[in-house]
Amino acid sequence: MKRLSELASGQKAEIMSFEKDEIFIKLMEMGCVPGEIIKVEQKAPMGDPISISVAGYHLSLRISEAHSIFVKELPH
Repeated sequence: MKRLSELASGQKAEIMSFEKDEIFIKLMEMGCVPGEIIKVEQKAPMGDPISISVAGYHLSLRISEAHSIFVKELPH
């Protein structure tokens, strides 16, 4: 498994789990639930924030938030 923060723009992945911290509930409320397929749409020039598509909409995450999401890479 990788962390969402490690994926490059254009990569797709399946959410597997989260680190146990205060961001867990917030991410789940925004549609980032285990089993959901996400795509990294783009990263800011300095890498923070990143834009992902999840559950039919675009979401911007801080790199620290993306770092707490464990994913399984999917083929392009």
